[in-house]
Amino acid sequence: MRKAALNAVITVLATMMLLGAAAVGSAGNYPDKPISIVVTYSPGGATDYQARVATMEASDEKYFGQPCVIINKPGAGGKVGWNWFVDSAPKDGYTMVTYNIPHFIAQSLVFETHYGYDAFEPLANWGADPAVLIVPQDSPFNSIKDLVDYAKQNPGKVTVSGAGLYVGHHIALLQFMKAAGIQMTYIPEQGGTDAITSVISGKIQAGFNNLSDAYRNKQRIKILGICDVQRDKDFLPEVPTFKEAGYPEVDDTSVNLRGLAFPKGVDPALIDKVAATLAKMFESKIIKDAMFMGGCPLKIMTREQVIQMFNERQKTLSVLFPKKVQ
Repeated sequence: MRKAALNAVITVLATMMLLGAAAVGSAGNYPDKPISIVVTYSPGGATDYQARVATMEASDEKYFGQPCVIINKPGAGGKVGWNWFVDSAPKDGYTMVTYNIPHFIAQSLVFETHYGYDAFEPLANWGADPAVLIVPQDSPFNSIKDLVDYAKQNPGKVTVSGAGLYVGHHIALLQFMKAAGIQMTYIPEQGGTDAITSVISGKIQAGFNNLSDAYRNKQRIKILGICDVQRDKDFLPEVPTFKEAGYPEVDDTSVNLRGLAFPKGVDPALIDKVAATLAKMFESKIIKDAMFMGGCPLKIMTREQVIQMFNERQKTLSVLFPKKVQ
């Protein structure tokens, strides 16, 4: 009886050792097919555009030796795609998702989502894209002060677009309205592309959008201010910060940090391997040059740095949004 039990234990241990060896082996041979990247926003927007640029070198043997294929799952400011990813994404290492901070953390604090700040396995960060205040090219507003003066005289009448509820754009607007003592009407769109199109067409009077999207469309809009602690020296050196305009409460909380993550449950050896490869790939001169040409500010962070950033943003946003929307 004891001998049979001992043999059973030995069999279980041997099986576990074989499974562990297989997992490490799969990490060593990874990848042997294309990798899917789920983008939770529409094609053509800043996240979609940057995800394509950030992974354009993936098929080089120095990195993965396999291409990355973008799969767009837009809706509800990213909630549709992130909910799907947490619930249904394969855990074999061949499906990643783009994360957006502060978006998914703020949404998880305000709404009943399937994800929170610790729902993913962050891998590496490629960029930091501040929100900017924009108006149509023919708008009568030429400064933040112009818009504030009008909004004070016309409470709630100014329409402002953004890429969804409780994304960076929405957070920037909430900070702005509180700091200026004004009320404007927020129009959440499906993504940054729809939001900026509404401003360009004149359908919406103003908008908060990504610096990168605004930069690529700067001939068709006016950019009145940047939501960061300092001006952007590389792309919009002439655009003042909100602090310069007298509203220091509009800080860098809304800056959109972007990178890639796995779902929970992926082999730890694979997580480490992919995280190191992505951080190295994002440093590629080809990728950096392409990002610069597209007006996309870079902020490359390793897995460890991203985990720390997630924790810090969770604390900051928990103060801003202490309870769920009823």
